[in-house]
Amino acid sequence: MTSSSDVIEEAPKANDTPYPSATLGGEQKRSIEQITLLLFITVPFLALVAAVPLAWGWGVSWLDLGLLVFFYFLGCHGITIGFHRYFTHGSFKAKRPLRIALAVMGSLAVEGPLVRWVADHRKHHKFSDAEGDPHSPWRFGETVPALMKGLWWAHIGWMFDEEQTPQDRYAPDLIKDPAIRAISRQFVYWTAVSLVLPPLIGGLVTMSWWGAFTAFFWGSLVRVALLHHVTWSINSICHAVGKRPFKSRDRSGNVWWLAVLSCGESWHNLHHADPTSARHGVMRGQIDSSARFIRIFELLGWAYDVRWPSRSRIDSRRNTPDDGSRGRKAGAEAA
Repeated sequence: MTSSSDVIEEAPKANDTPYPSATLGGEQKRSIEQITLLLFITVPFLALVAAVPLAWGWGVSWLDLGLLVFFYFLGCHGITIGFHRYFTHGSFKAKRPLRIALAVMGSLAVEGPLVRWVADHRKHHKFSDAEGDPHSPWRFGETVPALMKGLWWAHIGWMFDEEQTPQDRYAPDLIKDPAIRAISRQFVYWTAVSLVLPPLIGGLVTMSWWGAFTAFFWGSLVRVALLHHVTWSINSICHAVGKRPFKSRDRSGNVWWLAVLSCGESWHNLHHADPTSARHGVMRGQIDSSARFIRIFELLGWAYDVRWPSRSRIDSRRNTPDDGSRGRKAGAEAA
């Protein structure tokens, strides 16, 4: 697996690729892909808003809660381990069955086609918090109104702009893989699977339509909405606030209270200081469940050539007091 920077430098020009698109036309505003994204962002969000009063009124069963938690962390680790650390950054190499499984798991998170996700994220790292970054919260300036507008853009607005990331330039390695390309193009199918499995399980366990309905509400809609907003918070919140113990050329910060729900992704400062590292939470007490699973995959022989950060590598990326002062002056760090 090559690194993201290698992919960007060696990729062919957009018109030279012999491979078909790996999405359903995401380069246009009203494509099937973007209409599907809009639908499955809006509906789960409305369910999330309704969750508190509904839970107060008729409660949530242990089965519903179990389905929510299981499918949440299944999709979350599919994104963090699969889409992000493996496919985007090449933090480890995976045997073919694990490679396919991670592609499917990440697709169940309903965050868009795999190839588009990876291409956008590689571009984000190339231009992080500078002109060309698809989703920097600093896009419109540093005043409070500009930052509020930028946070909205980084969190969700950027996904409905015209596609600015040429996938054949930023993710040619994935487009060349027929299985990965197929999974990416089947985004709508995997969305349906993700939403149907919880009510199917809930209905079969309870042998009732009501059990299927509540499982769909909690295990599908609320789960997807919660995962969406936690993931998008890495784009928005973690590039606006947080501690910055490591050197990076952008405004990425560590936000501790998102660590568990983001499966370790909110230790974002180290990630931008060392993007190919398989572990993001490298300091004492920093929970990083994604790194734990990668370690398990390695022990089982499913993953290999894992890029674990050495102590010397970590120390070489630490900020000096002067670095921290410059970061605060630039508005890059907030308590």
